[in-house]
Amino acid sequence: MARYDVVIIGGAIVGSSVAYYLRKEGFTGSIALVERDPQFATAATTLSMASIRQQFSIAENIKLSRFTLDLFRRLRQEFGAEADIGFREGGYLILASDEGMPVLRANHATQAAEGADIVLEDAAALVRRFPWMSAEGIVGGAYGVNGEGWFDAHALLGLLRKALRSMQVEMIAGDVAAIERGGNRVAAVALRDGSRLEAGTFVNAAGPNAGVVAAMAGIELPVEPRKRSVFVFEARERYADMPLLVDPSGVYVRPEGSVYLTGGAEPEEGDGPADPADFDPAWPLFEEIIWPVLATRIPAFEAIKATRAWAGHYDYNTLDQNAVIGPHPEVANFLFANGFSGHGLQQAPAVGKALAELIVHGGYRTIDCSAFGYERIHQGRAFRELNVI
Repeated sequence: MARYDVVIIGGAIVGSSVAYYLRKEGFTGSIALVERDPQFATAATTLSMASIRQQFSIAENIKLSRFTLDLFRRLRQEFGAEADIGFREGGYLILASDEGMPVLRANHATQAAEGADIVLEDAAALVRRFPWMSAEGIVGGAYGVNGEGWFDAHALLGLLRKALRSMQVEMIAGDVAAIERGGNRVAAVALRDGSRLEAGTFVNAAGPNAGVVAAMAGIELPVEPRKRSVFVFEARERYADMPLLVDPSGVYVRPEGSVYLTGGAEPEEGDGPADPADFDPAWPLFEEIIWPVLATRIPAFEAIKATRAWAGHYDYNTLDQNAVIGPHPEVANFLFANGFSGHGLQQAPAVGKALAELIVHGGYRTIDCSAFGYERIHQGRAFRELNVI
């Protein structure tokens, strides 16, 4: 048996961010960071598209991502002169049909109020800006002039994990098999190897497995793994100015060096939880859905060659596709950092900072995350993010 002040279940980007900011906030107690996949071979963090945007429908989500953007801007100041995550500020371009424009306009107003540099343009202006694009079926779009793009998720996670090794955070390779509760407090977690970890505070940062971890504590959390496939293809044409383009169908595409990445053909809702062992790309999605959309939106992509693909799982909140952050209202020493529904990587540093403030100071100081609290889950009251990609 081992005793810690804080045990964090899940050691990828969210859990590592919580541990990092606990130390940055001056927490001197003992911290254990438990990770069942220490190579992160199947982690949502490392299998994601690794992008950051400010184009959300909810102000709180914009604030969380802008915190991470600020971290990217001062990365070397934070982690040292050699720190580099390959951040490419290529922008997002979210397109809308006539039916989708009212939502896009409302989202843009929220983004502008938060200081995000997003321009809303009609179809003709967008084609002038990006001549390689067809305006068929769209009436406008929102383009992130700066503060949006993509980066190397492995590099960001590596920077945090390297920093933790010098911060006296114990990193434990293990799979949580059970959680012990005593009344309205969690007392300990038992690992599959038989070891037992006691603590005063527990943080659920288990990503796609978060719902299962919460259930071990007798708590219902509507978070489940959803499989998403990403396809790599080659094309004769190279568009250096291409942002991460999101078609009204949900299909997205962006450049990656000499190739392109695409995906987004899965239904936003209704595809159900993923088999925890299924990481096989769904190739029919590319042939039947994605390629026809790409050929319509970017005519030069009628002739492309798919070369490889991968699939990952992400933590999907079935209630409202939004994060659950903060303590359980009754089991107060069990904290959530779950259910990001595809935007957890870009928001992890901000959530780590928020939970660290809550643990160390007793309240949020930088970003008020109260709206993401568990109370809405218990009440079935959705706090819905409309811009899920």
